[in-house]
Amino acid sequence: MKRVFLLLLAIFTFQIASAQYTEIINSKRPGFSDSPYSIGTNVYQFETGFFYNNSDNPLYTSPANTYGGELLFRYGKFNEKLEFDLNLAYQIDDLPHHPNGHINGISDLTVGAKYLLRQQEFTDKSKEIRSFKRRMAFDWKRLIPSIGVYAGVHTKFVSKEYKKDDISYKLALLLQNDFTDRLVVLTNLIADDYTSDDEFYKYIITMTYAIDEQWSFFIENQGRYQDTFSPKYQFGTGLAYLINENLQIDASARTNFFDDFSYYYFSTGFAWRLDRHYDTFIMKDSPNKTIGKKKKRKGFFGRLFGNLFHKKRK
Repeated sequence: MKRVFLLLLAIFTFQIASAQYTEIINSKRPGFSDSPYSIGTNVYQFETGFFYNNSDNPLYTSPANTYGGELLFRYGKFNEKLEFDLNLAYQIDDLPHHPNGHINGISDLTVGAKYLLRQQEFTDKSKEIRSFKRRMAFDWKRLIPSIGVYAGVHTKFVSKEYKKDDISYKLALLLQNDFTDRLVVLTNLIADDYTSDDEFYKYIITMTYAIDEQWSFFIENQGRYQDTFSPKYQFGTGLAYLINENLQIDASARTNFFDDFSYYYFSTGFAWRLDRHYDTFIMKDSPNKTIGKKKKRKGFFGRLFGNLFHKKRK
């Protein structure tokens, strides 16, 4: 989930050449959708959490209880619009009809990359001081979204209980509309387990709203097609809290509807980044002149808690 309280990088005599990197962590958690934006070059980001879901689906292949942990590692390199990621999940499934009563192991190991094709453009009305009406009027250019694409591979490096016959793929079209400085809507169109017998398609629509500079919440709708053993439609919601510019914690819940069985999902976790980004600035008055600015490095705990302690000392 992309944070909407990002610090403005173009101030007074400078404008930033990069459109991807943000001063505040840009996390995919706690929703299931993904933003078309990358995290920026030389940024290492870890997003992890624990999850639990329960279902009374009478089908044998649908476990009554599933719980486990997941880790998403994101890394920006080569280009501000390009990002690589690795997703790892370990889970335990309670299966009453299984000889051991359950199965467990690494259920997913997916590697992929995404690329921003188009960045949304709109007018910065914070500089409009002559007309209140113009300042408050909706910018119709915000209806045209940022566009990105994702391609990933579901590898076979998983536990035998979750291993499939062949490697499969995940393809996605990623859209993002920043309707206001606080309100962001993400739309994902996804083909998953592509080229396998379990191939299915889904959409995810997520609305994120920033309550203030630290709290944000989301609501999310997800629809799945050609996937017999999963809920066809889900509704989710949750909260995220920004501890400092590099650390976010979150919690979420979701359920299904339009099904003849119940499904509940709960998750809590955090996202943390190691920021080694290097910004290139262009002088407005001298377009041919550029300057570099590298973020000041801190020790491990300084990066993790520095902003929090700094606020307390004030």
